[in-house]
Amino acid sequence: MINQIGIITGVDAEAAALFPGQSADGEPLHGFLVRQVKHAGKHIAITCSGIGKVNAAMAAMMLAEHYQVDLLIVVGTAGKLSNVEGECFQIVEAVQGDYGASRHDRFAHYTAGAWPIGEAHVEPFRARTMPDVGLPKVRIISGDSFVENPDHGRRLYEALGGDLIDMETAAVAQAASRMDLPWAAIKATTDNADGNSGGDFQSNLKRGARLAADAAERMIAALPA
Repeated sequence: MINQIGIITGVDAEAAALFPGQSADGEPLHGFLVRQVKHAGKHIAITCSGIGKVNAAMAAMMLAEHYQVDLLIVVGTAGKLSNVEGECFQIVEAVQGDYGASRHDRFAHYTAGAWPIGEAHVEPFRARTMPDVGLPKVRIISGDSFVENPDHGRRLYEALGGDLIDMETAAVAQAASRMDLPWAAIKATTDNADGNSGGDFQSNLKRGARLAADAAERMIAALPA
């Protein structure tokens, strides 16, 4: 049974899109601002971690320890790496795209946290099974680089099979795994991880944030109270 939920976003616009009009004031804690709301019988703590894997993992631990959450959810936006149809997606698997070994002929990807030595192998972090709210289900790749190079995006897709790319989800997934907590994620796409990504992200951020927030709210409402 899920009663306490922690939501992590990467940027403020994504956090602001969630449950608008509820509890505008936030509580400062360890450098994060946490807004608490109630929805469909669940207590929800929302924080904008800031961009990047370290920020996201720190936020996950803070929510787990201080708010004793039963579930962590990443909500926000991402770039699209493949031709998968749709604008908003439920994440079912996450991998880190910048963890591994830099070798003379290639970058060898490994499961985040594993020894990056020997035969390369990636085991994805798997999300908790969540209520179906009609979204395509995809794998996401996370890394500490904003991708504006289509060649790099294509290499990541070919190596790791992720349809989307962001800078937070797989880090939250790894942190959740270490803490034995379930996780989930909803991501709406803003760009195609190419030369136009910077401008497209800025232009599409608010719309993408709203799409992801709406889907997350429906998913949470469908969880057994």
